[in-house]
Formats: sequence, C-alpha cells, structure tokens
Amino acid sequence: MALDTPVRQDPGLASSDPKASDAAPARIALVGNPNSGKTALFNALTGSRQKVANYAGVTVERKEGVLTTPAGRQMRVLDLPGTYSLRARSPDEVVTRDAVLGRLAGEAAPEALICVADATNLRLVLRLVLELKRVGRPFVLALNMYDIAQRQGLRIDLERLSREIGAPIVTTVATRKRGLSELLEQVERLVVPRGDAVDSVWREPSAAEIRAAHAEAQRIFKACVKPPERPDTMTGKVDGVLLHPVAGLAILLTLLFVMFQAVFTWAKIPADAMDHLFGAFGAWTAAHLPPGLLASFVSDGLIAGVGSVLVFLPQILILFFFILMLEDSGYMARAAFLMDKIMGGAGLHGRAFIPLLSSFACAIPGIMSTRVIDNRHDRLTTILVAPLMTCSARIPVYGLIISAFIPPRTVYGVLSLQGLVMFGLYAAGIVSALLVSFVIRRVFWRGAVEPFMMELPTYRWPEPRNLLMNLWTRARIFLERAGRIILPLMVLVWVLSTFPYPPPGATGPAIDYSIAGRIGHLVEPLMRPIGFNWQMTVALVPGFAAREVAVATLGTVYAVGGDADSHAALSTLLQHQWSLATALSFLAWYVFAPQCAATLGVVKRETNGWLWPSVMFAYMLTLAYIASFVTYHVAVALGAG
Repeated sequence: MALDTPVRQDPGLASSDPKASDAAPARIALVGNPNSGKTALFNALTGSRQKVANYAGVTVERKEGVLTTPAGRQMRVLDLPGTYSLRARSPDEVVTRDAVLGRLAGEAAPEALICVADATNLRLVLRLVLELKRVGRPFVLALNMYDIAQRQGLRIDLERLSREIGAPIVTTVATRKRGLSELLEQVERLVVPRGDAVDSVWREPSAAEIRAAHAEAQRIFKACVKPPERPDTMTGKVDGVLLHPVAGLAILLTLLFVMFQAVFTWAKIPADAMDHLFGAFGAWTAAHLPPGLLASFVSDGLIAGVGSVLVFLPQILILFFFILMLEDSGYMARAAFLMDKIMGGAGLHGRAFIPLLSSFACAIPGIMSTRVIDNRHDRLTTILVAPLMTCSARIPVYGLIISAFIPPRTVYGVLSLQGLVMFGLYAAGIVSALLVSFVIRRVFWRGAVEPFMMELPTYRWPEPRNLLMNLWTRARIFLERAGRIILPLMVLVWVLSTFPYPPPGATGPAIDYSIAGRIGHLVEPLMRPIGFNWQMTVALVPGFAAREVAVATLGTVYAVGGDADSHAALSTLLQHQWSLATALSFLAWYVFAPQCAATLGVVKRETNGWLWPSVMFAYMLTLAYIASFVTYHVAVALGAG
C-alpha cells in the first residue's frame, strides 16, 4: 500500500467534484489505544487548523480540527481520548465511548471512525476493534508506525486481517505524513452516502462475552500476525538500565534536576530580551503620551503589568519542552513505574505520577488527567495534592524573588545557585504532596492502593514538528490567558491603585489613599505575623484569580513602570523594600497557597460538588500560613530579618 502520498490541508483548493465541495463537512473521530500515535496522526491530518476546548459538562479535553481530502471535501476531525475498551472505567474512557455511540450531549455522532493502532503492538487493540465492529459504526483501521513494523520484519497479513475485522485497513506513518491520502479515500467511501447518524445499540458485555472477545482477538492475532524477523531488542536493553530500581531512579532524579535547572538558566537570555523589549516599549509610550492619567494607564497599567508576566514565557516553554519530550519518547510511562513504590508508600497510585508531573506545567490539565485512575479514592487523593506541584504560573513569582535576593553565582563551578533554589522550591512541592497524600489516605479513607498496571510503549524519537506544534499550542494558550485574564485584572488593579486621588494637603504616597491601599492596610494585621507588608497583601488578592498576576500587581502597587527594564527595576526595588526573611516567607506562601480560582473550579467539576474544593482551599491556605510563619521567624532568628 502507498505510504508516501501527501494530504492536502488547504480549504481554498478547488474540488474536482462539485458535489463534494458543496456538501457539509463530515465528522470523523480518531479512536485508539494510548501511545498508538493517534495524536500524531491528528496533527498530520489537521496541521494548525485545530482548536482545543472541553466537552460540554465535563473537563475532558476536546481537540477538533479541519482537513480537506484529495477530492476536495472538508471534514471535521475529533481526537478522542485513548482507551483500551468501550467498557469505560474512567471519565476519559466514558467520553470516548459516548462519542463513538453518539451519546454525548450537544455532540453529533461521528459518521465514521478511524481506529488508530500501533502496528508493532496489535494484540491489545484487536479487542477494541472487535467492540467497534459490534457497535456497527463504519470504521477504518489505520496501522500506524508501519515503518517500524517493517524494520522489525513484522509480518502482518493485511488482507486476511481486513476480512476478519470487517473493515478496510490502511498503513500509515503519521510522523512522515505517509498513507494519509489513502486513509482519507477510505474514510470518504465510508461516509458516502451520508445519512442521519443515530445512537448505536450497545450494552455492557458480560464476563463470558469479555472472555469470548479476548479469545477471538487472540485467534485473529495468531492467524494474521507472525513474529518479527528482527525483533526490537534495544528497548529491552535500555529498560534494563532505565527501570533498574537504583540506577533507573537515579537517572530519573537527574533528569528532573536538569529540567528544573534549565527552567531558570536556559531562559535567562530570551527572558531578559523580552523584559528589555517591554520596558523600552513602556518608556517610549510614556514619552510620547501627554503626562497624566492616560500615560499612567498605558505605561504602568497595561504594558508594565502584562509585560512583567509575559517575560516568563521562555521559562514556561522550556518546562513544557521537557514534559513533551518525556511523553513523546515513551519515557513517561517508565518514570511512572519507577515512582510507583515511592508513591504507593505515600498513599498514591502509580498512575498518579503522570498527572502530578503534568501539574508542573499547570494543575488544571494535571487534575483533568487523573481520569486515567479508575479507583475513586486514589483519584481524589491525586486531585487534592496536584496543586502542590510547582505549576508554571508560580514561575513568575519564583523568578522575581530569586533574581532579587539570590546572587547569580555558580556552585562547584557548574550549578547555578539560583537554579538550585528553584529546584528546592520544586522539591518542597513534591515532598509536601507526598506527605499530604499520606495523611489523606489515613484520615479520609483507609485501605491498600490498587496494583499498578500500564503498557510500556516502544521508545521513539520525538517528532520535531509535533513537538513544535504542541509548544506553539501551549504558548498560544498562555498568551490567550494573558489577554483574557491577566489584562483585565491588571486594568482592575490599576484602577484600584489609582482612585480615589489623595485629598488636598495629603503628605503620604498617593497609593495609600487608593482603594487598593485601604484594602492592603485593612488586611495587613492578619499577614504581619508572617512578615508581609500591605503591598504584598494587595498582590495576593488578584493572585487568587491567577498566581502570576501577583508579580504584575507588585509592579503596579510599587509604581514601577516606564523603565528600560521594568522587571530589573522591580527586583532592585524589592531588595530595598523587603528583608530576606520576608522574601523567603513570600516564597513559602506560594509553595502552598491555593491561589488559582480556575483550579478550584476544575476540582468542583471533577468531583461534582464544593466539598473537595473547600477542603483543598482550607488545607492549602492553612499550610501556606504555617509555612510562611515558620520560615519568616526562623529566618529572623538566623539574622535574615
């Protein structure tokens, strides 16, 4: 079968079939096992023409894109969460099952399915294929990573396999865009003629039916797939090292250490360049606008506020780069196995490792990805501790305080002292998550953690195009967040910090008489025992909406704006305004504080009520206050006050 025919993705190209071009876009869905290359195929089919949202009523991520077939027909493609069976045991799998069956509220049923399979590992996917055959929805089987199967000498009788499953088969290499046109031609045959899709009749199979389906899948596999002539022995050799209980764990910890060091050190040059750019833009704006309210609003409120957050985009992208590399290479599953014993001792399921590592980027997708955990108690425990992981929204706060109070020198001539402090903050989050989960499992519910089983995917080189596309998606989400959340909040902070004006004859700073100043002075007595001043208190209020806003708020409250380097100016100012004890207390607060309203909202939706978000908010706020109190007073006692 052809493997090198390109697929067109330009909707502006004329169609050779006028009926095809006039027809409304067909809806197709990708379904398959995890680690089958399904998302890579989705990216190859849709390119940049895709959007990410959530399904109605749930927080399962929804990826949909648009493509144009070689015949000129437009199709909408839905990338469904990975599953091994339609017998859904987790929220992710429930969404996939309901999408296949046409049961999602407000979602039209797909007119055809593309079942994506790893050509080198067909044994597991055949059970899912038989379930799809039983459902009756038209589908085509895409044997992905077929080039690897060929290199291994894996012999697959495609014609017989097609007869056995009652569906066409196309071999593909998604990362090289091979086989896509043939795949789409098969899909077009399935959706023509098109009719109204109806709910498929399907019921939960009995134990006897499950055993029969498993036996049938085994029969088909043995009849159609012969052992590879050149089996992959490299994976076993590499796993012998990476899964070793001592060497493997040491390698994992080294990788995490390098990742956290890189977040601070690698991003310095681009972050400094962005800071200088925003600072110069703010200074230029202030110089060309007439002095007064408008100049202050644009320079100090908008540019300085949003710019002070966007300068940390390089650090956030570096963090995502490492996480995506671990996922795409197949190492993430190995890391989960390595951490299973440690996490099990703390009351966490081994599958919790991936959601918790994802929470380093953002707690929201981390919490959403706990849907892969079947047991309700294990899942709730993971949800409750996920926000303790140091998410990317904390990076602006950590970066500001570290750059202001930790000297930029090296340790042992190689390691960055600032990077070591950053690693220490990440480590504090990890240790606290393990301790809290240990307590939760013994206070709220007791019992052993269920055994951990996960398929180990084949190692593969991450595809640069997919890596860049995913990084761009994350950058776009961050920029949209800056425009949708941070910008309005900074306008609000500027208004609260500016109005009302000081009364005639006032001698104090103007901000003391503003609404923000009055709020800060009112709450300050509660925060004084942990070393916080009223400006810090003001920064915490909008920080509950989005953690990173605290940096921009400090810049506005301290009236830093219009400098050549506003971030550097704010760092210098904090060095003179805060003691080291106060700075350390502020960092301790941000290790634990539940300063993200969106995270609480997601927990509410995932747990179907306000009980667990309330528990999370209360325990994290308590931990934050205690940690800041202890940190501040110990630092003062040691002479850092």
